[in-house]
Amino acid sequence: MASRIVPLVAGLVWCLSSTAAAPLPVLLVLGDSLSAGYGLKQGEAWPDLLRRKLESVGHPCDVVNASISGETTRGGLVRLPALLEEHRPSVVVIELGANDGLRGLPLDEFAGNMHQLVEAVIEAGAAPVVVPMQVPPNYGRAYATGFADVYAGLPERFPPVSLTPFFLKDVVLDPALMQADGLHPTAAAQPRMLESVWPVIESKLRAAGESQQ
Repeated sequence: MASRIVPLVAGLVWCLSSTAAAPLPVLLVLGDSLSAGYGLKQGEAWPDLLRRKLESVGHPCDVVNASISGETTRGGLVRLPALLEEHRPSVVVIELGANDGLRGLPLDEFAGNMHQLVEAVIEAGAAPVVVPMQVPPNYGRAYATGFADVYAGLPERFPPVSLTPFFLKDVVLDPALMQADGLHPTAAAQPRMLESVWPVIESKLRAAGESQQ
């Protein structure tokens, strides 16, 4: 009799442990060097700080940082399908556009890429969060305004989209928070960047969790 009970108990323990080990929700960050942590030590970039903050507030999440330096919206489009398939994220943070702007990508092409990125995220059943970028004024008022308008128009065209503030607003003009190249924030700037996007990301994660209950 005892020999028959042991397998039953073992099976019960396995079931309970499997339930307790339910996978964490996934948040995917698709960005460029600003999110990849260019020039920083491992663990210093704002997505790493986000992971730790989510844990500290009792909302652990598997933050997958798929950002790479030099990434553009076109490159993001190429990589996104495989990332969505592999990670099945609940929320996708799109932080792209800075390199498009620096290269003077035509606005219609930039807008088309952003629209396709957002559409892919929505079709995958994930909630899109977009971090808007800005271009320097020397690119001309028309281009700078049109560039900003692409981001501003996303929530109207795609209601599931949430926009964060420009997360370099309180960083880029402070030399103490920028690396020597004048383009990339220092480690000291990362908490400010996280603070800027945190309310939108936290709200989106909470809403995604409630919709899955």
